[in-house]
Amino acid sequence: MIETTGKQALADVKIADFGWVIVLPESVRYLANHGAQVVRIESSRRVDMLRTSGPHKDGKPGINRSAHFATVNNNKYSVSLNLKHPRGLEVVKRIIAWADIVAEGFTPGTMEGLGLGYEQLRAVNPDIIMFRTCNLGQTGPYADHPGLGPMLTPYTGVSHLTGWPDRDPSVPYGAYTDLTTPPFGAIAMMAALDYRRRTGKGQYIDLSQYEVGLQYLLPTVLDYGVNGRVQNRTGNQCAYAAPHGVYPCRGQDRWCAIAVFSDAEWSRLCQAMGNPDWSQDPRFSTLLGRKSNEAELDRLLAEWTANFTAEELMDTLQSQGVAAGVVENCEDLYNDPQLKHRQHYQELEHPEIGKHYYEAPSFKLSLTPAELRMPGPGIGQHNEYVCTQFLGMSDEEFTRLLAAGAFD
Repeated sequence: MIETTGKQALADVKIADFGWVIVLPESVRYLANHGAQVVRIESSRRVDMLRTSGPHKDGKPGINRSAHFATVNNNKYSVSLNLKHPRGLEVVKRIIAWADIVAEGFTPGTMEGLGLGYEQLRAVNPDIIMFRTCNLGQTGPYADHPGLGPMLTPYTGVSHLTGWPDRDPSVPYGAYTDLTTPPFGAIAMMAALDYRRRTGKGQYIDLSQYEVGLQYLLPTVLDYGVNGRVQNRTGNQCAYAAPHGVYPCRGQDRWCAIAVFSDAEWSRLCQAMGNPDWSQDPRFSTLLGRKSNEAELDRLLAEWTANFTAEELMDTLQSQGVAAGVVENCEDLYNDPQLKHRQHYQELEHPEIGKHYYEAPSFKLSLTPAELRMPGPGIGQHNEYVCTQFLGMSDEEFTRLLAAGAFD
């Protein structure tokens, strides 16, 4: 058995998190789960819209009752400051002096409007790392266009490729770029920390969520650049596989994905089905034939898959060397035996929501494993703790700032 060191990998890293919605908070959460001390800077005068987004505990809205907010902000401390008050800005600058990284996810110009642009941060903390992420980046003709992930998803071209060829484009559920950007953000911050460790110098990082989203569509962009071809929606089909799709199973709204890429895999699928007469049709004997008769192939296969539960079908086909997987819903994911074994979902006790699940990192460090220590914070929950324990204020100084209106 491997023994841990007793200290998390990023225990000495300190981050001021000016988070907003998902991308920035989730980027920082990677570091928080590996020990970084993160202070989330908020304001009750302009509450993060994710705090008001569902699902809420028992369906009752409240700024401290959003499970979505909680799950992208675990292991963080929250301070609620009046950034338009000089004493509030005084506290912010003390947090910046304490921090290794200042991370922000606002519309370009917002931090400058508060007097907290990069040069102002460097005046307070010369080797500070400033990590910034917004829809389109800090510069360029469209940089100051405000927006959210659901608007950026079509802008990246994802919607054009999502859906059926004879129907309008679709928008994937949720904000696609909100989910693809955070790993890039975490890696960028880690690289900056390593650079500062080696050189003693800080960094300014400008991460465009638009450009990150494009990384996942590079094959289609290259296809146009090289061949002048504009790829289109193809539903669940694949140009070099058949059958390839999701097929109905026994039960309400139950499905299993099946993908066959070669004639050998097709033969194994036929064996798993018991070699029904229709599977021996010469039209299906080659990939080209199966692609030419894909609609009929899908219809016949669906008639067979409907006799099994999705789990039975997956197990049967995988045992025969055919790629297959259950289309899991949220209940399936919570009960998935593989995720349970990996302890992917972990319970934490939230002061208002109560016990609920948080996602652990999908990678595990042997000597310094991640730890989910604290639930997502209530707004301003740690005002006194951060000021007295992290910033070294006396109780009297904190009380004076509180009376002066620094906190809201």
